[in-house]
Amino acid sequence: MSNDRFAPAEAALQAGRFDEAVAFMDAEIGRDPNAPAAVYRNFGAILVRRQRYEQAESWTAKAVERHPKDVDLWNLRGVALRRLQRYDEALVALDRAGKLDPKNKGVLNNKGNVYNDTRNPAAIDAFTKLVRLAPGDAEAQRSLGRAYWYARDLEKARMRFSLATKLKPTLVDAWLDLSAVISEAGDAHGSLAAIDQGLAANPDDVRLIEARAVAIRRTGATREAEQYLLELLERRPNEAAIHFQLAYGIADYDRPRANAHFEQAVELDPDNVRYRVSLAESYGRSRHGDEAANLERGYGILREVLDRLPMTAANLKVAYELMVRLAAYDDMEKLGSFRDVGRTWAESGRHTALLAHLARVKTDEDRLELIEQHRIWGRLVEAAVARNPIAHRGPRTPNGKIRVGFMSSDLRGHPVAYFALPLFQHYDRDRFEVYCYSYYQGEEDGTQKAITGWVDAFRWKKDISDRDAAQMIADDQLDMLIELGGSTHMNKLSVMGYKPAPLSASWVGYPHSAGLEEIDYLVLDPYMVPDDPRLVIEKPLVLPHGWYALGEGAFREEPKVEPVAPVERNGYVTFGTANNPYKYGREVVAAWARCVARTPGSKFLFVRPEGGAATFRDNIRAVFASEGVAPERVVFEAVRGRHLPFYNQMDISLDTFPQTGGTTTCESLWMGVPVVTKVGPAVFERLSYSVLNNAGLGEFCARTTDEYVDIAVALAGQPERIGELRRGMRDRLKASPLGQTKQFAADYYAMIEKAVVEAGLQT
Repeated sequence: MSNDRFAPAEAALQAGRFDEAVAFMDAEIGRDPNAPAAVYRNFGAILVRRQRYEQAESWTAKAVERHPKDVDLWNLRGVALRRLQRYDEALVALDRAGKLDPKNKGVLNNKGNVYNDTRNPAAIDAFTKLVRLAPGDAEAQRSLGRAYWYARDLEKARMRFSLATKLKPTLVDAWLDLSAVISEAGDAHGSLAAIDQGLAANPDDVRLIEARAVAIRRTGATREAEQYLLELLERRPNEAAIHFQLAYGIADYDRPRANAHFEQAVELDPDNVRYRVSLAESYGRSRHGDEAANLERGYGILREVLDRLPMTAANLKVAYELMVRLAAYDDMEKLGSFRDVGRTWAESGRHTALLAHLARVKTDEDRLELIEQHRIWGRLVEAAVARNPIAHRGPRTPNGKIRVGFMSSDLRGHPVAYFALPLFQHYDRDRFEVYCYSYYQGEEDGTQKAITGWVDAFRWKKDISDRDAAQMIADDQLDMLIELGGSTHMNKLSVMGYKPAPLSASWVGYPHSAGLEEIDYLVLDPYMVPDDPRLVIEKPLVLPHGWYALGEGAFREEPKVEPVAPVERNGYVTFGTANNPYKYGREVVAAWARCVARTPGSKFLFVRPEGGAATFRDNIRAVFASEGVAPERVVFEAVRGRHLPFYNQMDISLDTFPQTGGTTTCESLWMGVPVVTKVGPAVFERLSYSVLNNAGLGEFCARTTDEYVDIAVALAGQPERIGELRRGMRDRLKASPLGQTKQFAADYYAMIEKAVVEAGLQT
């Protein structure tokens, strides 16, 4: 530091004793602040390089007080404050530096960086000044490109990124930005071409290799991306990033192999938090082998990195999924408020995460906030679509038929297909043509094969981008497209943003408005329509009776209902649930515990694969214990898929709230078990309300939690009634609108016809 007074600090630095050097400098300057500006500058720069930003801020505060006209000190102070995310103070410091030297490139760059960090379009002015001073500076051109990108001027951003790559072909960040902005403009193939150009200039750069795999997947060519990475692994078997990208790409259709590659990535790069979080997520989604053990392993990996985990939208989603599945409610509460968590997901385009958010609603304000979160997501999709729209052909030759499409990757052995089956079996082929669209990554099963045989066309595309899928649908010239999957696994809700058909609707797969203005209708029934119209974005298209019917072949006679109710066999009542844990939280579990506590000798049965996990059992039993229920009264059956026979051990099924059951409610009733539900204002709070009223069991619908508990306890005190309901439930359902599959199909297509005719698309 070129001053004998500070030689001990310099010696400590050279010996690697950094803290000792800092302590000496602080003490010496505190004793006598009279030191040359160069000393302050040099040590301030060292602190910044070492990422000791708080110490750098304190040091530069003393420095500028002593040397208020030193540009470099004000600049260093601005950098330290920026790194501490004290952006307003950083701008004050950089403004002072700029007044001292208006053409200082470092000051302009750092000021632009603050504006870019805060997504302030003033960054454009700062970096424009910089590139005028240094037009050949590739980094400056890239920074200006990012300023345009954040201001949503994608064309100018693309131009600057392209110029940066020409000025400095080895600037990998510029190639990555160029590819990303082209992708955001909706040109997946152009994005891939940019990465290929970058690789031509930087053939061994692992970040570009990763980006190429991602870009290939964005074109819809998932298996081509897999083959590319497999070929790379033959040459670079110890490259963690390649193992990671391979795992990420194949996880949807080969989870065990994906886990192995995630494990390899972590082994090769153990300090990479992203790899560990992805491994945790993958184990949480692993259904093979011992599912409960997989879940516990995923949660254990997450907890190892939780304290140093940046809460990005992706990480937040993984943490939320694992915690909710294991009923880790204390941990969940630390993740953020309902508004902050939901908006983080929505603003990053993670619609799938919002499904688990429905059950976290507590107030009317939350319900309206949830609508806005979906709109935020929708606006992102709409903006992307507008940048690269699809082509629409002219009207097709009239043939007197209405052409309707159903889009879902669940048109297979899945509850969505079971509810939709009547629409494929019982439509008037003289009046309607039915097209189906699926992007399912697995193999064809019996249900999918049957649907394919019933309908006029079944487009099954495993590898296709959202835009190409929308174009495919538009080319079929439908009158109306109905999506059944929402954004659940392997579905493509964003396709609806392209408006591939003149009319569109959502039904059955997602119990909430999707968030896209391009979706015209939300199919509901009279019980599901909210009293407050603000709780639905689309126009309700209302069926006359129920939201669905129990499809033939899906709700079979097997397994048989045990005619003698458990209470009649055991002498005590068994409450229970087979609902997914994402649908309930602490308040719901506490209400269930109150039912058990008020019913002498009763038990509660959880029928879920999570029941095999000790963490889930312990957390659930802790909530029951808080209501005075002993642990032996809470029992678990760890099962997935083959859960229906366990309803023969259950007397009363207690519904979840605010998000209620749908498939689970129907299955429970089909197996002879009455359901008690709590009704709320929003669509997702009224699914069971619809089912129970259509089954003639509206008496089991409560409006408050206290009433919910009272109804359950009262029914528990009537073992004869429980037995009677069990023995007559299937006949009751068959005689109700839920069992009239042909009438349901007739009503559904009449609803479609009315909408199509009113729109002037057919006569």
